[in-house]
Amino acid sequence: MKIKYATIIVEDMEESIKFYTEVMGFQIDSKYDLGPAGQITLLKGEGETMVEIIENPTDEPGLFSIGMDVEDLDTTIKELKSKGAKIITEPIPITVGLLAFIEDPNGARIALIQHN
Repeated sequence: MKIKYATIIVEDMEESIKFYTEVMGFQIDSKYDLGPAGQITLLKGEGETMVEIIENPTDEPGLFSIGMDVEDLDTTIKELKSKGAKIITEPIPITVGLLAFIEDPNGARIALIQHN
């Protein structure tokens, strides 16, 4: 597994984009309009890991999760279950592939993503 991104829930997308681009030096990689569910912007800095900022009507602002790429999500989930990992969300289809969430012992969410 490799870390792909950190997801941060934001209150104001435009203000957050301005901060990450003008202050932190990131560049916009892509944007997604989810309609009433909100919007997502992926920001790229140095290296491969990105910051994903999400504005939506349901989640509180702050760090939401760390996203990790996996080759085979079903196999990874089976392996993690056998080691006692707490599965929050079983694999579900998303626009880029499959997604599942696990939780570390401190309650931090880890998104596992299999990209197609």
